[in-house]
Amino acid sequence: MSECPCGSGKAFDACCEPYISGKENAPTAEALMRARYCAYATGNLDYLKESLLPEKRADHDPEAVRSWAEDSEWLGLTIMDTKAGSEQDNTGEVAFSARFKQKNMVQEHREHSRFKKEDGKWFYEDGYLLPPATVRNESKVGRNDPCPCGSGKKYKKCCGR
Repeated sequence: MSECPCGSGKAFDACCEPYISGKENAPTAEALMRARYCAYATGNLDYLKESLLPEKRADHDPEAVRSWAEDSEWLGLTIMDTKAGSEQDNTGEVAFSARFKQKNMVQEHREHSRFKKEDGKWFYEDGYLLPPATVRNESKVGRNDPCPCGSGKKYKKCCGR
């Protein structure tokens, strides 16, 4: 048994595989999000169209999906936030980050996705890209430390004035 690419820590056949294969329906919006990521990672690309809301399928570009999936090495999924999307809800939202490597460059796809349940089955409705995460350097510079601007002077004699 191999570990599920979605990062749940469960075996693939006990996690996302039953949804991708059609044996079961994803019980929550997050479960569908994880299964869609796994479909990219495992090459089960028909599932991506099948899990789209039926009225959105006309916009599906299978060749673009195939190209992105096959040209990428999928490195991991992080669920950042969920709103609703439980078994009792009819709508849900999932914010996630999917890391992948393409042309020897590690990249990150950050998205806020919306899901809708129809006739007891969850579907991906749409989503929008999230901006890259802001990284702050919190290191403090002492008065006698070299100035971080690269001048070669002490901080107190340069930018620390």
